[in-house]
Amino acid sequence: MKVVSLEPGERRDACLARLCAAVHGTTAGLTPLVAFSGTRHLLFANEAARLWALVDNDEAPLALALLVLDEAGDGMTLALSASLEESREPRRRLIRELALNAPLRVEPTDDLDEAFLRECGISRWVEDACGKRVGLSGRHPATLPGELKPTLSFDEQEVLRRFKHDARFFEAEKRAFVEGLASLTSGA
Repeated sequence: MKVVSLEPGERRDACLARLCAAVHGTTAGLTPLVAFSGTRHLLFANEAARLWALVDNDEAPLALALLVLDEAGDGMTLALSASLEESREPRRRLIRELALNAPLRVEPTDDLDEAFLRECGISRWVEDACGKRVGLSGRHPATLPGELKPTLSFDEQEVLRRFKHDARFFEAEKRAFVEGLASLTSGA
């Protein structure tokens, strides 16, 4: 197994579709498609995000993680992550590798609690401006809570408006999402 950065192209799009579906679920309405489209057309297009995978010996992804830059370009936030099998071990291994090598910031969730993140090598904990606990890897430059810069993002409502007003764009995004999911599950 090894960790790889997915380069632009159909494979990255397929893995992004699978990650968005895994994180947001298949019954979440347009949420996975909005995350997929916004990431592809706004974050990736502006080189503000990278998609990483833990792959097996056949290059099949076992876990995926989307890292998004902060406004200063000094740190990266783990925006989305998922294991593509029942075990959380591939996800833990991927996050651990990223924590060792990237200036990583992680906000605990129900799915990624602080104990799990500590197992992944997230060693420092501070409170952000809103009072929420944030985990930092040893490579993250912030030493005080006030030094945490906001993570770059996109306006989900803007993506939804574009879907509503540009039927061709919506259909193209929907097709890319569905075809990406299909290609990844068929082993392509």
